[in-house]
Amino acid sequence: MAQNLATAELTTQQIVTDVLSTIDREREREIISRRFGLFDRKETLEQIGDMLGITRERVRQLEKSVVAKLKASSEQGSVPHIFDFETKVVEYLEANGQVARVSELTKKLSDTNDRNEQARVAFLSQLCPKLVFIGEDDNYYASVGVLSANDEKALKQKVAKLIEAIKKIAEPKPIADIAKTANVGSSVEAAALASTSKQLATLNGRWGLVKWPMVNPKNIRDKIYVILKENGKHMHFNEIAEAIKESDFKRKDVTTQAIHNELIKDKRFVLIGRGIYALKEWGYEKGTVADIITEVLREAGEPLHRDEIVKRVLKSRFVKETTILLNLQGKPQFKRVAKATYALAE
Repeated sequence: MAQNLATAELTTQQIVTDVLSTIDREREREIISRRFGLFDRKETLEQIGDMLGITRERVRQLEKSVVAKLKASSEQGSVPHIFDFETKVVEYLEANGQVARVSELTKKLSDTNDRNEQARVAFLSQLCPKLVFIGEDDNYYASVGVLSANDEKALKQKVAKLIEAIKKIAEPKPIADIAKTANVGSSVEAAALASTSKQLATLNGRWGLVKWPMVNPKNIRDKIYVILKENGKHMHFNEIAEAIKESDFKRKDVTTQAIHNELIKDKRFVLIGRGIYALKEWGYEKGTVADIITEVLREAGEPLHRDEIVKRVLKSRFVKETTILLNLQGKPQFKRVAKATYALAE
């Protein structure tokens, strides 16, 4: 079982309850509790204002004022349990790259990791003098860092350097390569920084832009692409289905039939044998065996011996030799011009 935050005796819920008890007015306690979602769902300024009969602006002012007072009290050491909580968080962060997403921090240091528990960790972190808190927005996940290592500006600058390095490399790479290109700390620190950004994602030990399917497959087709790319060669659709089930994808409960359907529809995949698929980017083109023979003879510009035709066709199709020979002998677009030698009929 994970060790509770702060002390072995106190849960974050108990710590938050004790912190709230230092707020004199019940209305202000209510605002903080509801705005941060400490015990129930997080509420908007309007929702709280309607409940309390005050304007949304007044709610915002009271929230800001109370948090500022709690921070000041924390610096003076007069907020209960904050020092113990802060010590435990700093200890974890210093061993894991100096920064972490709130969701990851909560998972590692608390017995539970639901939304309310994450809200409590985020709230308490904002009161700690030795911590820096990054609020969630379009570019960042809610995150907590060690202030002595990076303030908010420095942290975001380092993340920006990692993003630019990844764009420059232009393909998913291990974090060590990215850290070296970006000239950002150690691999551990670079991975921790990268994890705070909504623009980046990681899969199978490599990092890249969140829009890249190789690190952030969003649908079945993307997952098929990742499996084939990782395998490096053609696969039967049953093998692809099994590989997805054994993968690290977040959602992998897909049927074999659904996978087969997506293989048929997506232009990135080419059927090269009975149930066997490859990536088009590997040089494969869609078409029947007869189409491939036609292309082979057209590119040659001269008649070819059947063994040579078989050899060239097998470079782009995973079929039996007899299938190729039957097409040569049975299709009207091919004619035999000498012993075991064929050309296009036209």
